[in-house]
Amino acid sequence: LTCSSCSSCLQDSEVNNKSSVQTIGEEQIQNPYTELLVLKGHQDIVRFLVQIDDCRFASAGDDGIIFLWNAQTGEKLNELHGHTHKITAIAPFSSSDVTEEKNDLIITASADRTVIVWDCTSGRQIQKVSCFHSTVKCLTVLQRLNVWLSGGSDLCVWNRKLDLLCKTSHLTDAGISALVELPKYCVAAAVGKELIIFKLSASNNGSESWNILEVKRLVDHQDNISSLVSVNDLTFVTGSHIDVQPEIKLSQTPHETSVQHLTSDEECVFAAVGKGIYVYNLQMKRVIACQRTAHDSSVLHIEKLPNRQLISCSEDGSVRIWELREKQQLPAEPVSTGFFNMWGFGRANKQAIQAAKKMHENTPVYFLELVGDLIGHSSAVQMFLYFGELGLATCSADHLIILWKDGERESSLRSLTLFKKLAQNGDLQLRL
Repeated sequence: LTCSSCSSCLQDSEVNNKSSVQTIGEEQIQNPYTELLVLKGHQDIVRFLVQIDDCRFASAGDDGIIFLWNAQTGEKLNELHGHTHKITAIAPFSSSDVTEEKNDLIITASADRTVIVWDCTSGRQIQKVSCFHSTVKCLTVLQRLNVWLSGGSDLCVWNRKLDLLCKTSHLTDAGISALVELPKYCVAAAVGKELIIFKLSASNNGSESWNILEVKRLVDHQDNISSLVSVNDLTFVTGSHIDVQPEIKLSQTPHETSVQHLTSDEECVFAAVGKGIYVYNLQMKRVIACQRTAHDSSVLHIEKLPNRQLISCSEDGSVRIWELREKQQLPAEPVSTGFFNMWGFGRANKQAIQAAKKMHENTPVYFLELVGDLIGHSSAVQMFLYFGELGLATCSADHLIILWKDGERESSLRSLTLFKKLAQNGDLQLRL
Protein backbone atom coordinates (compact mmCIF):
# COMPACT_ATOMS: atom_id res chain seq x y z
CA LEU A 1 0.00 0.00 0.00
CA THR A 2 1.49 3.26 -1.06
CA CYS A 3 1.06 6.95 -0.48
CA SER A 4 1.82 9.77 -2.88
CA SER A 5 0.20 13.09 -3.72
CA CYS A 6 -2.24 13.61 -6.57
CA SER A 7 -2.25 17.17 -7.90
CA SER A 8 -5.42 16.82 -9.96
CA CYS A 9 -7.40 15.70 -6.93
CA LEU A 10 -5.99 18.47 -4.74
CA GLN A 11 -6.97 21.08 -7.29
CA ASP A 12 -10.40 19.48 -7.54
CA SER A 13 -10.68 19.48 -3.76
CA GLU A 14 -9.77 23.17 -3.57
CA VAL A 15 -12.63 24.10 -5.87
CA ASN A 16 -15.16 21.91 -4.09
CA ASN A 17 -14.17 23.02 -0.61
CA LYS A 18 -15.59 26.43 -1.51
CA SER A 19 -19.07 24.87 -1.67
CA SER A 20 -21.33 25.11 1.36
CA VAL A 21 -21.83 22.30 3.85
CA GLN A 22 -24.98 20.25 3.33
CA THR A 23 -27.71 21.13 5.82
CA ILE A 24 -30.89 19.48 7.06
CA GLY A 25 -34.02 21.04 8.53
CA GLU A 26 -35.64 20.43 11.90
CA GLU A 27 -37.86 17.69 10.43
CA GLN A 28 -35.26 14.90 10.50
CA ILE A 29 -37.68 12.02 9.93
CA GLN A 30 -34.90 9.43 9.48
CA ASN A 31 -32.97 10.54 12.56
CA PRO A 32 -34.04 8.39 15.55
CA TYR A 33 -31.92 10.25 18.11
CA THR A 34 -34.44 12.71 19.52
CA GLU A 35 -33.48 12.37 23.20
CA LEU A 36 -30.16 12.81 24.95
CA LEU A 37 -28.50 12.29 28.31
CA VAL A 38 -25.57 14.51 29.31
CA LEU A 39 -22.93 12.68 31.39
CA LYS A 40 -20.70 14.89 33.55
CA GLY A 41 -17.59 14.01 35.53
CA HIS A 42 -14.53 14.76 33.45
CA GLN A 43 -12.63 17.99 34.09
CA ASP A 44 -10.79 18.19 30.77
CA ILE A 45 -11.00 17.03 27.15
CA VAL A 46 -12.55 13.56 26.79
CA ARG A 47 -10.62 11.85 23.97
CA PHE A 48 -11.36 8.14 24.29
CA LEU A 49 -14.38 5.87 24.54
CA VAL A 50 -14.03 2.09 24.64
CA GLN A 51 -16.78 -0.52 24.80
CA ILE A 52 -16.55 -3.04 27.65
CA ASP A 53 -19.62 -5.15 26.86
CA ASP A 54 -23.11 -4.74 25.40
CA CYS A 55 -24.15 -2.07 27.90
CA ARG A 56 -20.99 -0.66 29.50
CA PHE A 57 -18.25 1.63 28.26
CA ALA A 58 -15.25 3.55 29.60
CA SER A 59 -14.24 7.14 28.95
CA ALA A 60 -10.83 8.77 29.40
CA GLY A 61 -9.04 11.97 28.51
CA ASP A 62 -6.71 14.73 29.55
CA ASP A 63 -7.73 14.76 33.23
CA GLY A 64 -6.13 11.31 33.68
CA ILE A 65 -9.33 9.81 35.12
CA ILE A 66 -11.22 6.82 33.70
CA PHE A 67 -15.00 6.67 34.15
CA LEU A 68 -17.17 3.58 33.63
CA TRP A 69 -20.75 4.16 32.43
CA ASN A 70 -23.99 2.29 31.80
CA ALA A 71 -24.93 2.91 28.16
CA GLN A 72 -28.64 2.34 28.81
CA THR A 73 -29.20 4.57 31.83
CA GLY A 74 -26.18 6.88 31.75
CA GLU A 75 -25.33 5.87 35.32
CA LYS A 76 -21.74 6.37 36.44
CA LEU A 77 -20.57 2.94 37.56
CA ASN A 78 -17.04 3.68 38.69
CA GLU A 79 -14.30 6.31 38.76
CA LEU A 80 -10.74 5.05 38.33
CA HIS A 81 -7.81 7.07 39.69
CA GLY A 82 -4.19 6.04 39.25
CA HIS A 83 -2.65 8.15 36.50
CA THR A 84 -1.13 11.57 37.17
CA HIS A 85 -1.17 12.87 33.58
CA LYS A 86 -3.47 12.65 30.56
CA ILE A 87 -4.53 9.30 29.11
CA THR A 88 -2.82 8.56 25.78
CA ALA A 89 -4.29 5.13 24.93
CA ILE A 90 -6.96 2.71 26.14
CA ALA A 91 -7.96 -0.81 25.09
CA PRO A 92 -10.26 -3.62 26.28
CA PHE A 93 -8.28 -6.40 27.92
CA SER A 94 -10.65 -9.28 28.72
CA SER A 95 -9.26 -12.35 30.46
CA SER A 96 -9.22 -15.45 28.25
CA ASP A 97 -7.90 -18.01 30.72
CA VAL A 98 -10.36 -20.92 30.69
CA THR A 99 -9.30 -21.93 34.20
CA GLU A 100 -10.36 -18.58 35.61
CA GLU A 101 -13.67 -16.75 35.73
CA LYS A 102 -13.95 -14.35 32.80
CA ASN A 103 -13.06 -10.82 33.86
CA ASP A 104 -13.75 -7.66 31.89
CA LEU A 105 -10.56 -5.60 32.07
CA ILE A 106 -9.28 -2.45 30.42
CA ILE A 107 -5.71 -1.30 29.99
CA THR A 108 -4.74 2.39 29.96
CA ALA A 109 -1.55 4.28 29.12
CA SER A 110 -0.70 7.78 30.23
CA ALA A 111 1.73 10.63 29.67
CA ASP A 112 3.04 9.81 33.15
CA ARG A 113 4.81 6.85 31.41
CA THR A 114 2.76 4.20 33.16
CA VAL A 115 0.32 1.50 32.02
CA ILE A 116 -2.43 0.21 34.33
CA VAL A 117 -4.76 -2.79 34.05
CA TRP A 118 -8.18 -2.25 35.69
CA ASP A 119 -11.01 -4.58 36.70
CA CYS A 120 -14.17 -3.05 35.20
CA THR A 121 -16.50 -4.72 37.70
CA SER A 122 -14.79 -3.72 40.93
CA GLY A 123 -12.87 -0.70 39.65
CA ARG A 124 -9.78 -2.19 41.26
CA GLN A 125 -6.28 -1.59 39.89
CA ILE A 126 -4.96 -5.04 38.95
CA GLN A 127 -1.41 -4.13 38.06
CA LYS A 128 0.73 -1.15 37.11
CA VAL A 129 3.83 -0.98 34.92
CA SER A 130 6.09 2.05 35.23
CA CYS A 131 9.31 1.02 33.47
CA PHE A 132 8.73 2.94 30.23
CA HIS A 133 11.31 5.42 28.96
CA SER A 134 8.72 7.41 26.97
CA THR A 135 4.96 7.90 26.74
CA VAL A 136 3.03 4.92 25.40
CA LYS A 137 0.87 6.23 22.56
CA CYS A 138 -0.90 3.05 21.46
CA LEU A 139 -1.97 -0.29 22.88
CA THR A 140 -3.00 -3.43 20.97
CA VAL A 141 -4.17 -6.76 22.38
CA LEU A 142 -3.39 -9.81 20.20
CA GLN A 143 -6.02 -12.33 21.25
CA ARG A 144 -4.63 -15.12 19.06
CA LEU A 145 -1.23 -14.92 20.73
CA ASN A 146 -2.57 -14.02 24.18
CA VAL A 147 -0.20 -11.06 24.44
CA TRP A 148 -0.47 -7.29 24.22
CA LEU A 149 1.74 -4.63 22.66
CA SER A 150 2.69 -1.14 23.77
CA GLY A 151 4.03 1.42 21.34
CA GLY A 152 6.20 4.34 22.40
CA SER A 153 9.78 5.07 21.45
CA ASP A 154 10.07 1.28 21.14
CA LEU A 155 7.71 -1.66 20.68
CA CYS A 156 7.21 -3.93 23.70
CA VAL A 157 5.48 -7.33 23.92
CA TRP A 158 3.83 -8.33 27.23
CA ASN A 159 1.92 -11.33 28.53
CA ARG A 160 -1.33 -11.02 30.48
CA LYS A 161 0.58 -11.05 33.76
CA LEU A 162 2.37 -7.91 32.52
CA ASP A 163 5.72 -9.64 32.19
CA LEU A 164 7.88 -8.09 29.46
CA LEU A 165 8.52 -10.81 26.86
CA CYS A 166 10.64 -8.81 24.40
CA LYS A 167 11.14 -5.34 22.96
CA THR A 168 12.73 -3.61 20.01
CA SER A 169 15.62 -1.22 20.20
CA HIS A 170 14.86 2.52 20.31
CA LEU A 171 12.90 3.32 17.12
CA THR A 172 12.16 7.02 17.30
CA ASP A 173 11.85 9.90 19.75
CA ALA A 174 8.45 10.76 18.25
CA GLY A 175 7.12 7.31 19.09
CA ILE A 176 4.88 4.72 17.45
CA SER A 177 1.57 6.40 16.62
CA ALA A 178 -0.51 3.33 15.64
CA LEU A 179 -0.41 -0.48 15.63
CA VAL A 180 -2.45 -3.05 13.74
CA GLU A 181 -2.42 -6.86 13.83
CA LEU A 182 -1.54 -8.71 10.61
CA PRO A 183 -1.66 -12.43 9.67
CA LYS A 184 1.19 -14.86 10.35
CA TYR A 185 2.00 -13.34 13.76
CA CYS A 186 2.93 -9.97 12.29
CA VAL A 187 2.08 -6.41 13.28
CA ALA A 188 2.39 -3.12 11.44
CA ALA A 189 3.66 -0.09 13.34
CA ALA A 190 3.33 3.50 12.16
CA VAL A 191 6.59 5.26 13.05
CA GLY A 192 6.61 8.81 11.72
CA LYS A 193 6.57 8.57 7.92
CA GLU A 194 7.51 4.88 7.94
CA LEU A 195 5.45 1.74 8.29
CA ILE A 196 7.46 -1.07 9.91
CA ILE A 197 6.34 -4.70 9.73
CA PHE A 198 7.40 -6.87 12.69
CA LYS A 199 7.07 -10.63 13.16
CA LEU A 200 6.54 -12.13 16.62
CA SER A 201 7.61 -15.63 17.60
CA ALA A 202 7.90 -17.61 20.80
CA SER A 203 11.36 -18.75 21.83
CA ASN A 204 12.31 -22.33 20.92
CA ASN A 205 14.42 -22.95 24.02
CA GLY A 206 11.45 -23.67 26.29
CA SER A 207 11.55 -20.32 28.06
CA GLU A 208 8.67 -17.84 28.15
CA SER A 209 10.65 -15.23 26.23
CA TRP A 210 9.65 -14.12 22.75
CA ASN A 211 11.46 -12.75 19.73
CA ILE A 212 10.52 -9.74 17.64
CA LEU A 213 12.01 -9.38 14.17
CA GLU A 214 11.77 -6.46 11.77
CA VAL A 215 10.57 -7.84 8.42
CA LYS A 216 10.13 -4.82 6.19
CA ARG A 217 10.00 -1.03 6.10
CA LEU A 218 7.54 0.79 3.83
CA VAL A 219 8.63 4.36 3.19
CA ASP A 220 6.08 5.56 0.64
CA HIS A 221 4.53 8.24 2.86
CA GLN A 222 5.94 11.74 2.64
CA ASP A 223 4.46 12.90 5.93
CA ASN A 224 3.67 11.36 9.32
CA ILE A 225 1.15 8.52 9.24
CA SER A 226 -1.98 9.59 11.10
CA SER A 227 -4.29 6.60 10.59
CA LEU A 228 -3.84 2.84 10.25
CA VAL A 229 -6.61 0.24 9.91
CA SER A 230 -6.90 -3.42 8.96
CA VAL A 231 -9.42 -4.24 6.21
CA ASN A 232 -9.03 -8.03 6.06
CA ASP A 233 -6.28 -10.65 6.31
CA LEU A 234 -4.79 -9.47 3.02
CA THR A 235 -5.21 -5.71 3.17
CA PHE A 236 -4.58 -2.82 5.51
CA VAL A 237 -4.76 0.91 4.86
CA THR A 238 -2.66 3.84 6.00
CA GLY A 239 -3.36 7.55 5.85
CA SER A 240 -1.20 10.61 6.38
CA HIS A 241 -1.07 14.32 5.73
CA ILE A 242 -1.46 15.04 2.04
CA ASP A 243 1.64 16.45 0.40
CA VAL A 244 0.90 19.69 -1.41
CA GLN A 245 2.89 20.40 -4.57
CA PRO A 246 4.54 23.87 -4.56
CA GLU A 247 2.70 24.99 -7.70
CA ILE A 248 -0.72 24.27 -6.15
CA LYS A 249 -2.16 26.95 -3.92
CA LEU A 250 -4.66 25.60 -1.43
CA SER A 251 -6.97 27.71 0.66
CA GLN A 252 -7.00 25.25 3.56
CA THR A 253 -4.37 24.82 6.25
CA PRO A 254 -2.18 21.66 6.25
CA HIS A 255 -4.14 19.76 8.90
CA GLU A 256 -7.30 20.23 6.84
CA THR A 257 -5.80 18.12 4.06
CA SER A 258 -4.90 15.09 6.14
CA VAL A 259 -6.45 11.68 6.55
CA GLN A 260 -7.76 11.97 10.12
CA HIS A 261 -9.45 8.58 10.43
CA LEU A 262 -10.07 5.37 8.49
CA THR A 263 -12.58 2.57 8.96
CA SER A 264 -13.78 -0.31 6.80
CA ASP A 265 -16.23 -3.13 6.33
CA GLU A 266 -16.03 -6.10 3.97
CA GLU A 267 -16.91 -3.97 0.94
CA CYS A 268 -15.54 -0.47 1.41
CA VAL A 269 -12.99 1.74 3.09
CA PHE A 270 -14.32 4.99 4.57
CA ALA A 271 -11.89 7.88 4.90
CA ALA A 272 -12.19 11.14 6.83
CA VAL A 273 -10.09 13.55 4.76
CA GLY A 274 -10.02 17.16 5.90
CA LYS A 275 -13.63 18.30 6.10
CA GLY A 276 -14.85 15.51 3.83
CA ILE A 277 -15.77 11.83 3.68
CA TYR A 278 -14.76 9.42 0.90
CA VAL A 279 -16.07 5.90 0.25
CA TYR A 280 -13.76 3.55 -1.68
CA ASN A 281 -15.13 0.22 -2.91
CA LEU A 282 -12.54 -2.54 -2.62
CA GLN A 283 -13.93 -4.73 -5.40
CA MET A 284 -14.49 -1.90 -7.88
CA LYS A 285 -11.21 -0.27 -6.83
CA ARG A 286 -12.60 3.22 -7.07
CA VAL A 287 -14.32 5.97 -5.11
CA ILE A 288 -18.05 5.30 -5.24
CA ALA A 289 -19.21 8.29 -3.18
CA CYS A 290 -17.83 11.36 -1.47
CA GLN A 291 -18.95 14.40 0.47
CA ARG A 292 -16.07 16.85 0.25
CA THR A 293 -17.54 19.31 2.74
CA ALA A 294 -19.30 17.01 5.17
CA HIS A 295 -18.59 19.36 8.11
CA ASP A 296 -17.47 22.94 8.68
CA SER A 297 -14.19 21.71 10.20
CA SER A 298 -12.01 18.60 10.06
CA VAL A 299 -13.75 15.24 10.45
CA LEU A 300 -12.12 13.45 13.40
CA HIS A 301 -13.91 10.09 13.48
CA ILE A 302 -16.18 8.00 11.23
CA GLU A 303 -17.88 4.62 11.59
CA LYS A 304 -20.03 2.47 9.31
CA LEU A 305 -23.34 1.22 10.71
CA PRO A 306 -24.99 -2.07 9.70
CA ASN A 307 -27.82 -0.37 7.75
CA ARG A 308 -25.80 1.37 5.00
CA GLN A 309 -25.47 4.40 7.23
CA LEU A 310 -22.32 6.24 8.26
CA ILE A 311 -21.74 8.50 11.27
CA SER A 312 -19.12 11.25 11.39
CA CYS A 313 -18.05 13.76 14.03
CA SER A 314 -15.99 16.90 13.67
CA GLU A 315 -14.00 19.70 15.24
CA ASP A 316 -17.05 21.90 14.61
CA GLY A 317 -18.88 20.11 17.46
CA SER A 318 -21.42 18.31 15.29
CA VAL A 319 -22.27 14.64 14.79
CA ARG A 320 -23.85 13.76 11.44
CA ILE A 321 -25.61 10.67 10.11
CA TRP A 322 -25.24 9.80 6.42
CA GLU A 323 -26.89 7.20 4.23
CA LEU A 324 -25.16 5.66 1.22
CA ARG A 325 -27.72 5.77 -1.59
CA GLU A 326 -27.70 4.84 -5.25
CA LYS A 327 -28.13 7.67 -7.74
CA GLN A 328 -30.32 7.60 -10.78
CA GLN A 329 -28.25 6.96 -13.89
CA LEU A 330 -27.90 10.62 -14.77
CA PRO A 331 -24.75 12.54 -15.74
CA ALA A 332 -22.83 13.18 -12.52
CA GLU A 333 -19.57 14.81 -11.54
CA PRO A 334 -16.89 12.09 -11.54
CA VAL A 335 -14.59 11.57 -8.58
CA SER A 336 -10.91 11.39 -9.38
CA THR A 337 -9.65 7.79 -9.08
CA GLY A 338 -6.21 9.22 -8.40
CA PHE A 339 -7.38 10.49 -5.01
CA PHE A 340 -6.48 7.22 -3.35
CA ASN A 341 -2.90 7.54 -4.56
CA MET A 342 -2.58 9.75 -1.53
CA TRP A 343 -3.45 7.22 1.09
CA GLY A 344 -3.08 3.64 0.25
CA PHE A 345 -4.25 1.98 -2.91
CA GLY A 346 -1.28 2.05 -5.24
CA ARG A 347 0.00 4.49 -7.82
CA ALA A 348 -2.33 5.01 -10.73
CA ASN A 349 -1.22 3.88 -14.18
CA LYS A 350 -2.78 4.23 -17.64
CA GLN A 351 -4.19 0.70 -17.69
CA ALA A 352 -5.74 1.13 -14.25
CA ILE A 353 -7.27 4.45 -15.27
CA GLN A 354 -8.77 2.95 -18.46
CA ALA A 355 -10.15 -0.02 -16.51
CA ALA A 356 -11.62 2.36 -13.92
CA LYS A 357 -13.30 4.39 -16.68
CA LYS A 358 -14.90 1.28 -18.17
CA MET A 359 -16.05 0.11 -14.75
CA HIS A 360 -17.44 3.58 -14.03
CA GLU A 361 -19.66 3.32 -17.10
CA ASN A 362 -21.13 -0.03 -16.04
CA THR A 363 -21.52 0.36 -12.28
CA PRO A 364 -23.99 2.33 -10.13
CA VAL A 365 -23.23 5.82 -8.88
CA TYR A 366 -23.71 6.45 -5.16
CA PHE A 367 -23.98 9.53 -2.99
CA LEU A 368 -24.00 10.33 0.73
CA GLU A 369 -27.32 11.79 1.87
CA LEU A 370 -27.45 13.67 5.17
CA VAL A 371 -30.25 12.15 7.26
CA GLY A 372 -29.38 13.39 10.75
CA ASP A 373 -27.55 16.27 12.44
CA LEU A 374 -26.91 15.92 16.18
CA ILE A 375 -26.15 19.24 17.85
CA GLY A 376 -25.37 19.09 21.56
CA HIS A 377 -21.65 19.61 22.11
CA SER A 378 -20.09 23.07 22.29
CA SER A 379 -16.61 21.99 21.18
CA ALA A 380 -14.81 19.41 19.03
CA VAL A 381 -16.34 15.92 19.15
CA GLN A 382 -13.38 13.56 19.48
CA MET A 383 -15.05 10.18 18.82
CA PHE A 384 -18.17 8.10 19.46
CA LEU A 385 -19.41 4.57 20.18
CA TYR A 386 -22.45 2.98 18.55
CA PHE A 387 -24.50 0.71 20.86
CA GLY A 388 -27.23 -0.36 18.45
CA GLU A 389 -30.68 0.03 19.99
CA LEU A 390 -29.13 1.53 23.15
CA GLY A 391 -28.04 4.55 21.13
CA LEU A 392 -24.87 6.51 20.52
CA ALA A 393 -22.22 7.84 22.94
CA THR A 394 -20.12 10.87 21.98
CA CYS A 395 -17.23 12.58 23.79
CA SER A 396 -15.91 16.09 23.33
CA ALA A 397 -13.42 18.79 24.20
CA ASP A 398 -16.25 20.43 26.19
CA HIS A 399 -15.55 17.79 28.94
CA LEU A 400 -18.94 16.14 28.32
CA ILE A 401 -20.22 12.78 27.16
CA ILE A 402 -23.65 12.66 25.52
CA LEU A 403 -25.82 9.58 25.14
CA TRP A 404 -28.08 10.00 22.11
CA LYS A 405 -31.27 7.95 22.44
CA ASP A 406 -33.96 6.69 20.08
CA GLY A 407 -36.92 8.77 21.23
CA GLU A 408 -39.60 6.32 20.13
CA ARG A 409 -37.87 3.40 21.85
CA GLU A 410 -37.35 5.33 25.09
CA SER A 411 -41.02 6.43 25.09
CA SER A 412 -42.16 2.82 24.61
CA LEU A 413 -39.90 1.65 27.46
CA ARG A 414 -41.32 4.31 29.78
CA SER A 415 -44.87 3.32 28.86
CA LEU A 416 -44.10 -0.36 29.45
CA THR A 417 -42.61 0.42 32.86
CA LEU A 418 -45.68 2.47 33.77
CA PHE A 419 -48.06 -0.30 32.71
CA LYS A 420 -46.12 -2.83 34.81
CA LYS A 421 -46.35 -0.57 37.87
CA LEU A 422 -50.08 -0.07 37.35
CA ALA A 423 -50.56 -3.82 36.98
CA GLN A 424 -48.59 -4.48 40.17
CA ASN A 425 -50.63 -1.88 42.08
CA GLY A 426 -53.84 -3.45 40.77
CA ASP A 427 -52.77 -6.90 41.95
CA LEU A 428 -51.89 -5.47 45.36
CA GLN A 429 -55.31 -3.81 45.73
CA LEU A 430 -57.09 -7.04 44.78
CA ARG A 431 -55.14 -8.94 47.45
CA LEU A 432 -56.01 -6.34 50.07
